[in-house]
Amino acid sequence: MVESINGKRVEIDYLYLDLSVCEPCQSTEAVLDQAVSEIKPVLEEYGFEVSVNKIHVQSEEQARFLKFVTSPTIRVNGQDIQPEILEKPCECCSELVNSKNVDCRVWVYKGKEYWAPPKAMIVDSILRLAYSGAGEQLQDVYYPDVPDNIKLFFAGKKASSSGNSCGCSPNSTSCCPPSSS
Repeated sequence: MVESINGKRVEIDYLYLDLSVCEPCQSTEAVLDQAVSEIKPVLEEYGFEVSVNKIHVQSEEQARFLKFVTSPTIRVNGQDIQPEILEKPCECCSELVNSKNVDCRVWVYKGKEYWAPPKAMIVDSILRLAYSGAGEQLQDVYYPDVPDNIKLFFAGKKASSSGNSCGCSPNSTSCCPPSSS
């Protein structure tokens, strides 16, 4: 974590596998943006410097380096806002890599499960971690290596590199729009 001039810094990292089709990643990004836009002025008023880094994890090597274990992930000052990991099958990501076994993170807040974290969960986490001073270093509390689910995603992506499941080129920015349901 980089210190600000006054020593009070909130660094928010949003790590994800896919924003082109993955509805949980897209929804999480949207809620995070809303939460940050509301909480950032308040934190800045109290002397915090706030930054947001959006990180598209694009390889198993990058996932290993970042200690990325589930998608999507939100970290505040290096700490995952939900250390317990719960995943469920993600139709979007499974179709993206021509697999039936890709899971995405499910967020748990106040005993309920969500595909995108509620804004209150993100705001609570940002405030708690900003004021606790915790998170100077990302701890090795999850896995010693990249989890099988992430490996499966990249293996499937590599295997389908000649085109996506819908036939679009892998570099297409308009490929496979999310369903509007």
